[in-house]
Amino acid sequence: MQFSSKEDIEAPIDAVFREITDFQSFERSALRRGAEVQRTDALDVPAVGMSWHARFMLRGRKREMDVELVAYDPPNGIELEARSSAVLGRMRVDLVALSRGRTRLSVDLNLEPRSMSGRLLVQSLKLARNNLSKRFRLRIADYAVDLEDRYKRSA
Repeated sequence: MQFSSKEDIEAPIDAVFREITDFQSFERSALRRGAEVQRTDALDVPAVGMSWHARFMLRGRKREMDVELVAYDPPNGIELEARSSAVLGRMRVDLVALSRGRTRLSVDLNLEPRSMSGRLLVQSLKLARNNLSKRFRLRIADYAVDLEDRYKRSA
């Protein structure tokens, strides 16, 4: 199952890349939402091989997931892989400079079942595909607006 979204951001590509690779900010955000997140690598700077272990509630059940940074291409984008016992997820974030002060953010999320319970989960997501796709696009749009606002405040 795949979700995709594109947004244009009024900020230079380097500033957008710096924001999408602010992994500590994402960790704090997940913690505020009730997830438990723990770094599982020893890297000092963002690079391929960064990894996290996360525990969170989803659809009424406690879930666990390992997340790894599998591609790191400054300032063009990143790719993350998330593995659980039921589902494998890959999220690719691509950046394209439209001009010196404008960047296109493209986010693609692909979910693949790894077990029978994963198949049931993905199948139930497919039944709600239109609603979930709309929510995904709205979340990416909100993130783009927040990113733009942070850039304007810091400039």
